[in-house]
Amino acid sequence: MFIPSSSNTVWHSPTVTRERRQALNRHQSVILWFTGLSGAGKSTLAHAVEERLHIAACRTFVLDGDNVRHGLCADLGFGDEDRRENIRRISELAKLMLEAGVITLTAFISPFRADRQQARQLVAAGDFIEIYCKCDIDICEQRDVKGLYKKARQGEIAQFTGISSPYEAPDNPDLILDTGRQTLNDCVAQVLDLLKHRGVFAYA
Repeated sequence: MFIPSSSNTVWHSPTVTRERRQALNRHQSVILWFTGLSGAGKSTLAHAVEERLHIAACRTFVLDGDNVRHGLCADLGFGDEDRRENIRRISELAKLMLEAGVITLTAFISPFRADRQQARQLVAAGDFIEIYCKCDIDICEQRDVKGLYKKARQGEIAQFTGISSPYEAPDNPDLILDTGRQTLNDCVAQVLDLLKHRGVFAYA
């Protein structure tokens, strides 16, 4: 557990609560945590789900792995400790957005189970939905839009997940999507069905 460096800080309880924001938004807030190998379709799926939610008048935001490393986590590398710190920061940010009443979609490889479990434990049961984008590595390599697998195979990228660094698949995710074989529309439909089943769309 992360311990603040200063003991001189006191939590200030807001008068505008999460419940009031959810009532204003007319939907519940939740964290959708998309995890999987590079090229598994996490970002594509997260943005496609967000598009559907936006059309349904939901307040949403996607935290994308590459985008976050251009700002909030620009100072971090890709070693194990930096990867853990990257996920810790994202977890805390997602928790804040949960309190803001927003449906937050995170698209990160997040290779380590312990880090994902820590993110889950930051919030109440049911607020964190882990979605495993399961895709064979050969399919991910065939897609390789960014050319990262090729560079990793050639030794140009060190500690690349799935090649020279491990990926620990979820033991018990809330949803498993075969993004290597299922269509994008099918995957989006499954995510939306889960949200409806969980009552996120209670007012929609």
